[in-house]
Amino acid sequence: MLSQKTIDIVKSTVPVLEQHGKTITTVFYKNMFEAHPELLNIFNHANQSRGRQQTALANTVLAAAKYIDNLEAIVPAVVQIAHKHRGLDVRPEHYPIVGHHLLGAIKEVLGDAATPEILGAWGEAYGVIADAFIGVEKSMYEEAATAENGWDGFKDFVVAKKVEESDVITSFYLKPADGKGVPGYKPGQYLTVRVTIPGEKYMMIRQYSLSRAPHEDMFRISVKREDECNPEGKVSTFLHRSVNAGDKIEVSAPAGDFFLDTEAATPVTLISGGVGLTPMMAMFDHITGNQPERKAVFIHSARNPQLQAFDGDLREMAAGNDNAAYSVRYSDTDGFLDRDFLSGRVIENSDVYLCGPAPFMNAMIHELKAIGVPVEKIHYEFFGPAAELEAVTA
Repeated sequence: MLSQKTIDIVKSTVPVLEQHGKTITTVFYKNMFEAHPELLNIFNHANQSRGRQQTALANTVLAAAKYIDNLEAIVPAVVQIAHKHRGLDVRPEHYPIVGHHLLGAIKEVLGDAATPEILGAWGEAYGVIADAFIGVEKSMYEEAATAENGWDGFKDFVVAKKVEESDVITSFYLKPADGKGVPGYKPGQYLTVRVTIPGEKYMMIRQYSLSRAPHEDMFRISVKREDECNPEGKVSTFLHRSVNAGDKIEVSAPAGDFFLDTEAATPVTLISGGVGLTPMMAMFDHITGNQPERKAVFIHSARNPQLQAFDGDLREMAAGNDNAAYSVRYSDTDGFLDRDFLSGRVIENSDVYLCGPAPFMNAMIHELKAIGVPVEKIHYEFFGPAAELEAVTA
C-alpha cells in the first residue's frame, strides 16, 4: 500500500505529465534501447518510429498518476496491456529496467523540478504498478502454458497454406512444427508473430487477429500488405513476398481482451472497416457455425471490391443462416457508412463490436450514439498501442 504522502506527491505531478509526458516517454525509450538494445527484439519498431508507443506509454503513466489512489479504475487498461505483454514475451526481469530508465527520463526532462521527493514517490508507485502487471501476466502465462496444446513463450509454426484473399490481404494457415494441435481461443483474439528478416539486425514482432473460429489443427491470420517504404510495412511485406507454404515462423499463444462472448445468446452487430474485418470474421464464423439461433449482422466498409477480402465467404455464411445478415458498402462508389445506413441494419439491443482505423471507429461510435446505441454496448479494438477514441468520451 502506498502512503497518503506518496499518493499526494504522485497526483501533484499530473499537470506536468499532461504537458511533458510524451517528451518523457520519448527520452525513456531512447535511453533504454541504447542501454539494452536486446529489447529491440521485443518492441514493435514501427510503433516506435511513428511515436505511437511513446504516446501510449505517456497516456498510461498519466492515467496511473490520476488514479494512483484508485488503481481499480485502470484495471481494464492493465489487462489489455498485459495481454500484449504476454504475447510479446515481456517477463518480470524487464520491469526493473523499465523503472530505472523511466525515472531517469523524468529527471532528464524535468531537471531540478524532479526533486528527490518526487522521484522517490514515483519509484515507490512504479513498484506497485509493476507488481500488478507482473501478477496479471503471470496468470496469463500459466493459462497459456497449461491449456490443451498450449505452450510458453514463442514456438515454431509451419505455413501450411498461403491464400490471397484480395489485392492487399493474404491469409496464412499455421500448423505447429511439432505436429501437435493448437489451443482454443476466443473469437476476436490475436496471434503474436515473430520473424527474422534478412538484413535486419533485430527480430521483428507484429500482432495479427485470428481470422476464423477455432479449429483443432491450425490457426489462420489474414495480413494486409502495408507500404514497404513505411516502417509498419516491413513485416507484412516480408510475409507477403517471402514467406510461403512450408516456411516456419515463430508464434506465441493467442491473446487479447477484445473477443466475442460465446456464452451469451444476445444479438450481435459486427462493424468493420478495411482489414478491421479480420477479428469480426472469427466472430461471425463462430456464430453462424456454432450459435445459428443467435441473431448476428456483419456490416463492412471497404474502398472497393478489389481491396475487400472474404466477400464470398461472408455471403455464404449469411446465406446459410436465417438469423445472420451481411452488408458491405464501398466508399469509392457508395460513400461511407452513415447513420442512415446503420439505422436500418444495426440490431436493436445488440452488442456492437467495432474494429478498423481510429478515424473510422470515431465516426462509427458517433453515428451509433446518434441512433441510440448506448456506449456500454459498443466494444472496440485497436490495431497497435491503445489510444483514446474521442467519440467515446465526447
